[in-house]
This record gives sequence, C-alpha cells and structure tokens, in this order.
Amino acid sequence: MAEDDLTPEQLAAIAAENEEPEPVNYKPPAQKTLQEIQELDKHDESLRKYKQALLGSAVSEIDPSVPNVQVTQMVLMCESAPNPLVLDLQGDLEAFKKEAFILKEGVEYKIKISFKVNKEIVSGLKYVQQTYRKGMKIDKSDYMVGSYGPRPAAYDFLTTVEEAPKGVLARGNYVIKSKFTDDDKHDHLSWEWNLNIKKDWKD
Repeated sequence: MAEDDLTPEQLAAIAAENEEPEPVNYKPPAQKTLQEIQELDKHDESLRKYKQALLGSAVSEIDPSVPNVQVTQMVLMCESAPNPLVLDLQGDLEAFKKEAFILKEGVEYKIKISFKVNKEIVSGLKYVQQTYRKGMKIDKSDYMVGSYGPRPAAYDFLTTVEEAPKGVLARGNYVIKSKFTDDDKHDHLSWEWNLNIKKDWKD
C-alpha cells in the first residue's frame, strides 16, 4: 500500500505511535539517614534481615567526629614495577608534591583507591583526575565509583587500564590533581602528586 493510500485513521495511529511520551515528573526521594532507614518497616522480619544484610549491623558504634567518607590510600598498580607505588592519604598530603612516582614509558597501569564509608549511605562517588605538564592541563579523567553503604572494612576502587605516554617528548614530570567527590559535590579529599615518566624504571 502506498503512503498516499493510508486512511486518516491509519495516519492518526502512526502519529500516535511516534508521539513523544509525556515527560515524567520524577523527583528523587529525600535522603534518609541510616537510622531512619533501619527504623522503617522494623516490624517486618524479612525486610529487617534484608536491610541488615545490605547495610551491616556494626555501624552504630562509629565515632561521630569521623567523616562519613575517608579516602585512605592510592596505589599505582603496574605488574612490571620493581616496587609498589603507594600513597598513604591519611598522612601529610603536602609531602607528595616534593616527590614523584617513577613510571616507565609505555607501561600499562591502573590506579586503586581505598576508602571507607563510616556513617551514612553515600551516592554517586566519583574519582576525578587532572593532569598538568609544565603548568598546562593536558588531560582530565572522571571515573564513576558508585554508591556505597557504611561498613567497618574499606572498599577498593580500580580504574580502567591506562597506558603511560612514551617517546622522548613524553618523558618528564607530570603534576596530577586528584579529587574524590560525589553527586552532591562534597569534596571528600583532594590531593596533588607527581608522576615522572622515564625511559626505564631506574633511568
């Protein structure tokens, strides 16, 4: 049947199928504290057990002065590195500006961030990294970390595999500004560190 042969009813049906759906007026629910979540439906045994499995039970003892999210460590993971490249993010962050990780050109590596969630569920955690060379920003990477509930043990987040730049022009010092943030733009931790790309590990 040619397009011109369609009846008005058929045209109306096609138009209705292709109509843009009405925008959904979705509003995210208000953020609830962990205590409020645990109090909800507390008489429903199966829901209580489910929430305990999801949220854990050993969270109420936490020191109120401790921040909700603590970023504890960053590790540059590279199989061919002679030694682990570790930054203790609970120490003196200013000291990292005075030393540099040495990375052999062209090697593959990942960054592992360890962090703790102490009191409340945190949503939309992100790791943001900006790389500078001779004062100019040359790269920016945003990694979605996800949403996490409180627990005594630390969580680990691994970035995707990166490849160190290579070649004579790529060698030298890079300043990297790292930030651990979330959907609500809370800056949980910012730190600056140096990466020195060399021809070999002990060049």
